[in-house]
Amino acid sequence: MRKPSHSNDILLHYLTKIVVIFVFSFSIYLFFAGHNQPGGGFIGGLMTACSVLLLYLNFDREKIKKAIPFAFTSFIAVGLMLSLGTGMWSMLFNDDPFLTHYFDYFELPFFGEVELTSALPFDLGVYLIVVGIAITITLTIAEDDNEWKS
Repeated sequence: MRKPSHSNDILLHYLTKIVVIFVFSFSIYLFFAGHNQPGGGFIGGLMTACSVLLLYLNFDREKIKKAIPFAFTSFIAVGLMLSLGTGMWSMLFNDDPFLTHYFDYFELPFFGEVELTSALPFDLGVYLIVVGIAITITLTIAEDDNEWKS
C-alpha cells in the first residue's frame, strides 16, 4: 500500500494549534509570575520552547520557518546581553554590587499602580537564552538524526 505524499492529519494539526496557544499562554504567565511566585525566565522559556517544538513535530520545517522567521541562535546572544546588562547596570550607575535588585511603583493608564522591577529584564534575558538553546539543540539533534537515516 502506498503512503500519500502529503500529510492528512487534520485533527492533529488543529489540536496542535490549540495546545500550542495554551502552552505558550501559560509560559507567559509563568514568566511574569516569576519574581513573586514560582516561575520565571527559566521555566517560562522551557514552556515556550516546548510549544515551538510541538509545532515542529506536527508540521513540516519549511512551514514553521515561514510562520516563525526567527534565528533562535540570536535569541541566545540577545538574552546574554540583556541579562549581563541588567547585572552591570547596578555596578556602573549606582555603585552597588552586581545584580542588585531595584523596584518602584508607577501609575500606568488602564492598569493603575504597577510594580516595575529590575528582575524583569534579567528574567527576560534568561527566558531568551533558554528558548534559544533548547530549540537550537533539539533541532540540531533532529537534523543529525535525519542525516544518519539517509
